Amino acid sequence: MLGPRPTVAGPAETNHAPLTAPGATRAMEAVLERVLEARLRQARDTDTVFALDMADRLAAYVRRGGKRLRTAFVWCGWRAAGGSGDASEVLRTGAALELLQACALIHDDVMDGSPLRRGAPAMHVDFAHGHRAGRTGGSAESFGTSAAVLAGDLALAWADDLLTETALASPHGPRLFEEWRAMRTEMVAGQYRDLRAQASGSSGTEEALTIAVLKSARYTVARPLALGASLAGADARTLGALRAAGRCAGLAFQLRDDLLGAFGDPALTGKPADEDLRARKLTLLLAVAVRLAETTGDRDAAAVLAPDADARPGHTVERMREALERTGARAEVEARIADLAASGLRHFEATGAVPGVRREFAALVERASGVAPQQAEELV
Repeated sequence: MLGPRPTVAGPAETNHAPLTAPGATRAMEAVLERVLEARLRQARDTDTVFALDMADRLAAYVRRGGKRLRTAFVWCGWRAAGGSGDASEVLRTGAALELLQACALIHDDVMDGSPLRRGAPAMHVDFAHGHRAGRTGGSAESFGTSAAVLAGDLALAWADDLLTETALASPHGPRLFEEWRAMRTEMVAGQYRDLRAQASGSSGTEEALTIAVLKSARYTVARPLALGASLAGADARTLGALRAAGRCAGLAFQLRDDLLGAFGDPALTGKPADEDLRARKLTLLLAVAVRLAETTGDRDAAAVLAPDADARPGHTVERMREALERTGARAEVEARIADLAASGLRHFEATGAVPGVRREFAALVERASGVAPQQAEELV
């Protein structure tokens, strides 16, 4: 028996489908705000200290936003599968994804020791600052890490609650929940493979691709597309085309993110530009550079990119960047991004989506991958 429709819905949520992906994103923001207000009321009823220190801090973190790409891809998947009319389930699913993204980012920053996120102190750093300001005993760093883990757990609980409420109220609830459940497991698997590769000093391209697919491609594009399509009762053919499109576009997004992690401007990305290189995080960019250095006999590049390179005299992040350029790895990854973006658009077209929705998807792929506008137009 289906449960009642969630009480966080509002008038804007039951309007007809937003005409564009940006429109869906704006409508989702209103839904997300109502969800946050409801969760904050619940937190205050539970414990005022917890509400002030953690729930309010988490809500502020979520409100700081981000790309909000996942909601737009949910909308594209829904529309590609023939979705129309009441978009409330699409918007609530998008809001749940934003809460899940908060969990993923908070935990990721703890594991990576990242100081910044979205142009502000990362959650564990913010908690540590509060600990010091309050002249509390014990280690501020330990307190910050522990509190941030709990904040990430709280974000996950809020996300799961919202998605479960949505699934219970939807005739397509079981399919929606199956996609959600698979996505959460893939996220954990990808994060673990990332940690394991870093610990082992791996440089393999296949492992780098596996991590990128599990940790980002499916979670950022493929699963959101499938979540939206599930809400429209998509058939197997449409779901297959959307998953293929999402894998390609999601990989293009991750490879662009890898390039920004090595060469980006922190003022634009909101996070340090040298973090991945200092940690020697396994990305396809790094794996390709190692392979090319070995193939061409570039011993200097191989040495500076090696797992034990930090122990070598004179090692700097700048030397790693030079190696990524000189070996041709940066150029090869750029070419792969263009190919993946083009493949993603072709797979999406196979869904039979109307031209307007295909253009919306192309614009999102361009935004995520950095493919030039004229290229995107040629492919639609």
